[in-house]
Amino acid sequence: MLGGTTMSWCFLDELYKIIEERRDKPIEGSYTSKLMSEGLEIIVDKILEECFELVEAAYKGSENDTVYEVSDLIYHVLVLTAFIKIPSSRIPEELMKRRSLGHGGRKAQSK
Repeated sequence: MLGGTTMSWCFLDELYKIIEERRDKPIEGSYTSKLMSEGLEIIVDKILEECFELVEAAYKGSENDTVYEVSDLIYHVLVLTAFIKIPSSRIPEELMKRRSLGHGGRKAQSK
């Protein structure tokens, strides 16, 4: 629940659209625009950093820190997908496809 309502992909889709706007029409002082201008290597480095911070928070057992780091990671993954111009619909489509295939998705298909 978020603010008394169930969280859905719709919020992430809205965020993704804002990220795309920052990619297409950079705004001075925007962190997203800065990441986009710095390029793939910096974005990927940021994702790796956020992964490490997420694992660290989880091992510490801090729920608040873990939620914070999951949010950071999701944001930076969305920046990456927007940078390489993957349509936002592809992610939930892939997750739904995996659900219908059962656990493992592509890995299960390749065996």
